Amino acid sequence: MTPTKILLPEDEMPTRWYNVLHDLPTPPPPVLHPGTGQPIGPEDLAPLFPMDLIMQEVSQEQYVDIPGEVLDVYRLWRPSPLYRAHRLEKALDTPARIYYKYEGVSPAGSHKPNTAVPQAYYNAKSGVRKLTTETGAGQWGTALAFACAQYDLECEVWQVRASYDQKPYRRTMMQVFGATVHPSPSDLTEAGRKILAEHPDSTGSLGIAISEAVEAAVQDPEVHYALGSVLNHVLLHQTIIGEEALIQLAMVGETPDLLVGCTGGGSNFGGLAFPFLREKWAGRMSPVVRAVEPAACPSLTQGTYAYDFGDTLGMTPLMKMHTLGHDFIPDPIHAGGLRYHGMSPLISHLYESGEIEAIAKPQSECFAAGIQFARTEGIVPAPEPTHALAAAIEEAQRCKESGEEKVILTALCGHGHLDLAAYDAYLSNTMTDRSWDDAEIQSAVADALTRLPALG
Repeated sequence: MTPTKILLPEDEMPTRWYNVLHDLPTPPPPVLHPGTGQPIGPEDLAPLFPMDLIMQEVSQEQYVDIPGEVLDVYRLWRPSPLYRAHRLEKALDTPARIYYKYEGVSPAGSHKPNTAVPQAYYNAKSGVRKLTTETGAGQWGTALAFACAQYDLECEVWQVRASYDQKPYRRTMMQVFGATVHPSPSDLTEAGRKILAEHPDSTGSLGIAISEAVEAAVQDPEVHYALGSVLNHVLLHQTIIGEEALIQLAMVGETPDLLVGCTGGGSNFGGLAFPFLREKWAGRMSPVVRAVEPAACPSLTQGTYAYDFGDTLGMTPLMKMHTLGHDFIPDPIHAGGLRYHGMSPLISHLYESGEIEAIAKPQSECFAAGIQFARTEGIVPAPEPTHALAAAIEEAQRCKESGEEKVILTALCGHGHLDLAAYDAYLSNTMTDRSWDDAEIQSAVADALTRLPALG
């Protein structure tokens, strides 16, 4: 019988990140300068990022060595455990074998420190004094606050107002690690003041918070900006998840038939999926790779594949991605980390080229899956990975009907110990489902898409 926990010894932790750009069947479209419409160069990104990260953003090398100083911090929680969900399988009465890679063992309780730590390290190495960032649910802000503490950097966080109000203990956790936290939109930036003037009661969005954090960073040469998802170097750092999972599954003689992960900006999903896609392209396995997004913010399944800004106020370079429009404000669903108008350009490119598939789930179905998972496996999942769990359970139920013994691998990217207000809303039947079926959402997206940047 497969063990419940498949543990990788610390001395077998991968020492390289995998760069999917090296192996993509077709190259992705370039990132463009919003002023000229031409591909950006390293100098265009220098006000925001250190050169090490800029080089990783554009690198074509298949692997990037993880610095020893980063591995030292990773060892606080890595390698993370891979679990066989024996008790969930039994409850579902399915012949499927379900595995989940659990990233909730990190100091922040999620996968986010996998990139926060190297980003803080490279910035500290370059002489930066402070990092600014945005956060939705607070997972990324917590991770960056922790990482900055490791390298004696200041950390300033703009947290989306909806999550700032819903999740006060996330704010406290960031402050424990030493960060300064503001609700977004705030009156501290021109971007925030502009939004508040038009929408005084704005619940905020990741796009608005990005605008505020970027604005604060570019005004001081000793301050840089750090992004928790979307960009190539962020997804690169997260591939340690998939690299570990490959080794752990091989330890028990398994290869996945289905790999499923939740998608907001794409870092957790890409981190698990990219190493498996490499193996698939090399002919060593053939998993279906499925992204799951919230029905209230369905950028992959309902968005337009176009060049758009990564932020609401149009301060970032233009990225070709699946987008709902940079000024679309998603409904304040409880999965705050998935409330982003766009999708990672790499994930978008893979979806557009048919390498991965995507589905959208309403939050009540996802919380039902989270409750079932908690009652069988004993871990209360964050609202974000309940989307992946709902899809994994759905597939396992199909296997029960068909008799197929599929191997399902999913990413449990964080625990929900600071998301209990969301579970309370579900258990007390006060949670509302918003989805693409709502004419109001379709209308808001259609309106936002009329303001996509025009390219000459």
